[in-house]
Amino acid sequence: MCKPQQLTPGIEGRAEVVAGPGNLASDLGSGFVDVFSTPMMIGLMETAAGTSVQPLVGEGRTTVGVRVDIRHLAATPPGMHVVARSRLVKVDGKILTFEIWADDERERIGEGIHERAIIDRARFVQRVEAKASADY
Repeated sequence: MCKPQQLTPGIEGRAEVVAGPGNLASDLGSGFVDVFSTPMMIGLMETAAGTSVQPLVGEGRTTVGVRVDIRHLAATPPGMHVVARSRLVKVDGKILTFEIWADDERERIGEGIHERAIIDRARFVQRVEAKASADY
């Protein structure tokens, strides 16, 4: 069961990584230069948001990303530290809306809006497994 009294705007999250092998655009095929990739930046932002509310969504529940609207503003070279942050700005039933942004050691590299839905984890996994089966 969701604990809506604890899910209030203002909850903040943070996730960080160093740009390097495995998260560069050239590694992922999302670009052809050695810079921190857009998909990894978005993933880091989602991590900041998801981990910030996970302890509050209730037993047997989790959140899944349902929307991202991101601008990648600046390139980050290998070796630089990247920090993504999130702030919960709206709770509308099971939909949580976050402001998200990321900075490297020099500047803001990305920003946007992210929505996550609160789901029953077991039921979600069951539906995914059924979809993967031959009986789907």
